[in-house]
Amino acid sequence: MPPRAVILFGPPGTGKTTFAKAVAARLGWSFVEVFPSRLAGDGGGLASGLRDTFGRIAEINRVVVFIDEVEEIASRRTGEPAHAGQGVTIELLKLIPEFRSSPGRLLICATNFIRALDTAFLRHGRFDYVIPIGLPDREARAAIWSRYLPPAARGVDVERLVVASDGLTPADIEYAARRAAQDALERALRDDAPEDSDGPSTADYLNALSATRATVASDVVADFLDDIDQLARL
Repeated sequence: MPPRAVILFGPPGTGKTTFAKAVAARLGWSFVEVFPSRLAGDGGGLASGLRDTFGRIAEINRVVVFIDEVEEIASRRTGEPAHAGQGVTIELLKLIPEFRSSPGRLLICATNFIRALDTAFLRHGRFDYVIPIGLPDREARAAIWSRYLPPAARGVDVERLVVASDGLTPADIEYAARRAAQDALERALRDDAPEDSDGPSTADYLNALSATRATVASDVVADFLDDIDQLARL
């Protein structure tokens, strides 16, 4: 039986949204993103907004529903008296089994802070997989660089960029690639630039990487690896 609900967790900027969109594209299904911050926009409260949203989604055949930053509506409950945040968590816990009961649907929830999720949310039976999405490895970084290097960047030593970008997120690499391209463009537009100026060089990209601050700190990586051991379900 194919999965009906999946959680993606990992540091920010590691491509969880891209992963969800790729799944929808591969299946050929519609992609619907639910934004927790907008659920109360109709004035009926978060729980009511969530229920109405899932009611509208039920009318769509073959759909991938994506909820990013799901900890906003599925945070860990405490022993204190119930409040609005706990109400929406309870509502979501009720909606997931109903969602799972119909074919042609896939729920993908993503979080940067899996430890903040309610324990009931992570129990077996609600989500088929709990998948870690971490920093790109060497092969993934090479693929990311191939996407962002323009044709004018011929001769760039991609292997050096792959090594130099270890520990960076896809978003970090994209930033460095755009910065290097911008620097090369500004150089080409200068009055003293030769007419046959090439595109961005290896040095341009390495300089851009040296000025790029890593989104994910080492302690966050350590916590993520611990979360994989404790919470991942593949």
